[in-house]
Amino acid sequence: MKLSTKGRYAVMAMTDLAGHADRRAVSLAEIAERQQLSVAYLEQLFARMRRRGLVVSARGPGGGYRLARPAEETTIAEVVTAVDEPLRATRCGGKDGAIGCMRGGARCLTHDLWEETGRQIQDYLASVSLADVLSGHLRREPAVAA
Repeated sequence: MKLSTKGRYAVMAMTDLAGHADRRAVSLAEIAERQQLSVAYLEQLFARMRRRGLVVSARGPGGGYRLARPAEETTIAEVVTAVDEPLRATRCGGKDGAIGCMRGGARCLTHDLWEETGRQIQDYLASVSLADVLSGHLRREPAVAA
């Protein structure tokens, strides 16, 4: 699975916003400077995230963006999917990978492996909040087999 710059930059920008939005709106120019990203690119990403209800905007002097919910309640999976980033590890097409990647629409031998990998990634990103990223609490103890 490859996460494009769209998803990675959205997570970087939202984490920055979560860390700097104490009492005021944060401008995209500030985020762009701190994260070394393009303001124009951030405008596109934040428009999508605003439509999905992840951020709210304020116009005028002192304007910018704020998180729509606390950082503890905003998951990385929500950020990535808000910018239309698919979280699939297979190369299959159609709705939910219904059409296989082989000739005639058949699924390859490793389809189930990659499909489950994608599910695991989705589940992990859904379990991590912006607050987790800010605090550095990302490592999860592996489950102990019985």
